[in-house]
This record gives sequence, C-alpha cells and structure tokens, in this order.
Amino acid sequence: MKQVAGSIKLELAQYREMAAFAQFGSDLDPATQRLLNRGARLTELLKQPQYQPLPVEEQVVSIYAGVKGYLDRIPVNAVNRFEAAFLGAIRSKHGDLLQAIRDAQALTPDIETKLKAILEDFSKSFA
Repeated sequence: MKQVAGSIKLELAQYREMAAFAQFGSDLDPATQRLLNRGARLTELLKQPQYQPLPVEEQVVSIYAGVKGYLDRIPVNAVNRFEAAFLGAIRSKHGDLLQAIRDAQALTPDIETKLKAILEDFSKSFA
C-alpha cells in the first residue's frame, strides 16, 4: 500500500493548496488545471461507503489507477462508477491478480505490468 499511496499524499496536498489559491484567480495554466483535475478525482476515489471498507488489494488497484492517471479522462461524477465497474471486472476476470497482490504484499514488476495492461484495456472500454 505504501508503494502505491506514497505519491497520493503529495498530490492531494498540492491539490488542496492549489484549490485554495485558485479561488482567487480564474487564469490558471494547464499544469495547474491538470493538478486540480487529478486532485478532484483522487479525492472522489478515496470516498467509501460507511461500513463497507475495501480489501487492501482492491484499494491498491484503485489508488494505482488514480495515481497513474487512468482517471484523468473520466468525469469527476463518474469516478465512483468507474471504480465499481473496474473492481467488478478485476474480481470476476482477474482474481489471480488480486491474490498475487495479497500474497506478495507489494506491486512486483510482473504484477504492475499485468495491472497496467488490464487498466489500459478497461479504461478504453469504459463509457
């Protein structure tokens, strides 16, 4: 989890700082807009229904998708729908990947390669 979530802390801190700053100005450069857009998606991604925590391996694949930019093209209001559909697809078709993450307790290069391929295929088909 630390391996994947390490950069999310920094990105969310930058997002909060920029969001506060952006309230006062309307002319934002493209890099700042990307930072604000990704921060909004990551914030939405971290929301979970009360009393329904996700297993760690599912949290890892969800956060990985957000941190690596797979959610950047998804509208903010569709992030939870994307996450639910993606986790459903992972559970049904790629349970071995979740088991590998659970057993290794890390993202090995082999697991990360498989996860990238799955995410690329899924994000293309998500509408």
